[in-house]
Amino acid sequence: MQVNEENKLFLAFKGFIVGGTMLVPGMSGGSMAMILGIYDKLVSAVSSFLKHKRASLIFLGVFCLGAGVGMLLLAKPLLALIERFPMPMMYFFLGAVAGGVPLVFREARIRRVTWRAPVYIAIGLAVVYLFTLLPSGGDQSEMEAGLVSALLLLVSGLIAAVGLVLPGISVSYLLLLMGLYDETMRAIGELYFPFLIPFGVGLLLGIVLTTKALEHAMTVHPGPTYLIILGFVLGSMVEVFPGIPGGWPERLLCLVTLAAGFGAIWLLSWKERHAE
Repeated sequence: MQVNEENKLFLAFKGFIVGGTMLVPGMSGGSMAMILGIYDKLVSAVSSFLKHKRASLIFLGVFCLGAGVGMLLLAKPLLALIERFPMPMMYFFLGAVAGGVPLVFREARIRRVTWRAPVYIAIGLAVVYLFTLLPSGGDQSEMEAGLVSALLLLVSGLIAAVGLVLPGISVSYLLLLMGLYDETMRAIGELYFPFLIPFGVGLLLGIVLTTKALEHAMTVHPGPTYLIILGFVLGSMVEVFPGIPGGWPERLLCLVTLAAGFGAIWLLSWKERHAE
């Protein structure tokens, strides 16, 4: 997993995109990493960190630096744009996810289509759909420092890690379900460490455990694993779909943003294929 100077810039740019979009409710950081072509590399870097310390540290460090900058610079403007232009922006994200579908299907390396392929895709779709049926956590009261709160935050971090690692499952959506979205955003903004430390420990532990299982599945059963992931990604498209725009001017604008999102991701994945 060697990363030269040019690839470092490209990797940081991809991290920038993932970081900027992962806090948008309904968008999955895992899906964005998958459609940008770095998902399997991220999983491998985390799960095999102790085997390849230096290479994994450089890879993850560059990616996390880009993601951190993306979260700081893009999250608020993106949320503001979604609030002001909800339909065109959601169609842009819809196009971006659609642009990555061919890449995910290619990773599955399906040489012969059988009845099993749609079944695996349906499993992924069903998992994402089941998450949407979970009751919302509602309003969350102030989290106070203490052992019980720390343990609850640790468990919440473990659960939120699923949304970070698995494509199609939005970490922001999981936080909303647990009633922790506003509290997490406030804790990040105010650097409230009694909240951030136990939550972060749970998040890191959950990421390690989930990526270990995923790397094993990708290595031993690549076809079924990537087809289920494809179901996750397609499920995220259903989650992002905002409905049909009202008038023709907005419909045309949505078609333009849909094409722009698809084209941007397709170009990034094309460059990724030619860089390999």
